[in-house]
Amino acid sequence: MSDVTVRPIRVADAGEVLTIQRAAFVSEAQIYGDPQATPLTQTLEQLEAELRDADGFVALIGQRIVGAIRTRDDGVLLQIGRLAIAPDVQGEGIGRMLLAAAEDASLSREAELFTGSLSEANIRLYEECGYRESERIDNGDGTAQVFMRKSLAI
Repeated sequence: MSDVTVRPIRVADAGEVLTIQRAAFVSEAQIYGDPQATPLTQTLEQLEAELRDADGFVALIGQRIVGAIRTRDDGVLLQIGRLAIAPDVQGEGIGRMLLAAAEDASLSREAELFTGSLSEANIRLYEECGYRESERIDNGDGTAQVFMRKSLAI
């Protein structure tokens, strides 16, 4: 998608990012039968506070934010979280662009993210981007948190 631009996330983006996050995570909540999943219940105030302490990027088509990714980077490990793409542009490569932006901006040797064991599309995307499962934590309900890591060239 050539008309997509990526820039660092800002606190002022919180409202649009929250809207995309909620829209994107509805399908995840349906997979897990959990309408109270944190990405759906996070408040605007909570997200604004998070963005004051976290980094990340947004993807835009024109002036519209269509995707977001949040990161924390301590110089050793890049932690990636809440990759969210607007449902009407999912599958267009925007998630890959945001992952690449986060990785390219990092000084860490390794990146880590996690998803749920039933989130097959997420796992497939992350594997295609070079991530490999590093740990699986059983949730006790037939699902697990799947942690995935990738070595970053520095």
